[in-house]
Amino acid sequence: MRTLLVLGAALLSLGSAPVPLPERMADTGGGSQLITAEAPDTGATTGTLTWWDRRGGRWVVAGSAPARFGANGLTEGSSRRQGTDTTPTGLYRLPYAFGVRARPAGTRFPYARVTGRSWWCQDNASRAYNRWVEGLPRDCRADEAEHLVSYPTQYAYALVIGFNYERPVRGRGAGIFLHVNGRGATAGCVSVPADAMRAVLAWADPARRPHIAVGTRGGPTAITRY
Repeated sequence: MRTLLVLGAALLSLGSAPVPLPERMADTGGGSQLITAEAPDTGATTGTLTWWDRRGGRWVVAGSAPARFGANGLTEGSSRRQGTDTTPTGLYRLPYAFGVRARPAGTRFPYARVTGRSWWCQDNASRAYNRWVEGLPRDCRADEAEHLVSYPTQYAYALVIGFNYERPVRGRGAGIFLHVNGRGATAGCVSVPADAMRAVLAWADPARRPHIAVGTRGGPTAITRY
């Protein structure tokens, strides 16, 4: 009888095991790697970044770290406005990595090393809107661009998040990255400790088509909607 009770308890425990977050999502990008950045609600500036592998038909955690979001929380990516200091929710691809420091060991993503001439143009009037440029174009004002080398801590290592990237919509926002923590909340990016950023770069494999999903635990911006 005792054996049956123990077996029953074990089966009950297995039956109540939480379903991995990617299994509950509407879309994971079609690859076998995924990064999730989840906040408690849209007003939060902190949450959790988790990176996942799909193995044997199941999603398993490869690593996790505390994450920071925009100073004004999170907002739906499709309706976000530039300059609001909000992190856009949604499911996005990861075009390439970059950094002020040298490529971390094990990094397989294309990696652009920041130079003194590296800028990210955020000028809505520029043809280079939401793009890395080497040397600031005449139509991109310096006060509407980020001089990447000026952020040696945050941009020590980073991954470009493909928000508003493929066909940029002016006014929606530019320069959204996964990068190293600064002093506090971000201007709309997702940030993590430096060791976590290095771990993500060593783990991420472009051949496995990793995406990043950003969202909240529930509500209209629930991460499971993406």
